[in-house]
Amino acid sequence: MRSQADAVARPPIIMAETEVERLSTLALQMEQATPVAAEMLLREIQRADIRADDDMPRQVVRMRSTVRFEDDAHGVARSVLLVYPKEADIASGKISVLSLVGAGLIGLSTGQAIRWPDRDGHERWLRILKTEPPGRLAF
Repeated sequence: MRSQADAVARPPIIMAETEVERLSTLALQMEQATPVAAEMLLREIQRADIRADDDMPRQVVRMRSTVRFEDDAHGVARSVLLVYPKEADIASGKISVLSLVGAGLIGLSTGQAIRWPDRDGHERWLRILKTEPPGRLAF
């Protein structure tokens, strides 16, 4: 049974059915190269409310969504495009779903926050300020 603290630290998330299959396969393939992020992504997939693509709310972070979020470790808002690992380019603002931050953002909705570890194992809050669905212009 989940505690109230766990429920706050891990809010409900929603994932698109077509993305779940691809992300699960990707995480399993990348377990050796990026074990922590792969494991965390698989855990997020397991707890997600999985919906058909046409039943996905617009404010949910999906693959190729543009996300404006705040990381309380830095206190600065950032806008990024969530992409698959081969497309990642930090300098261009494209972060991989198999990065720790990327795995933490997927499935969250505008207004939600999640306690999520960084590379050093310290927990911090990631807050979703705004989400643009895939195919929309970035803000």
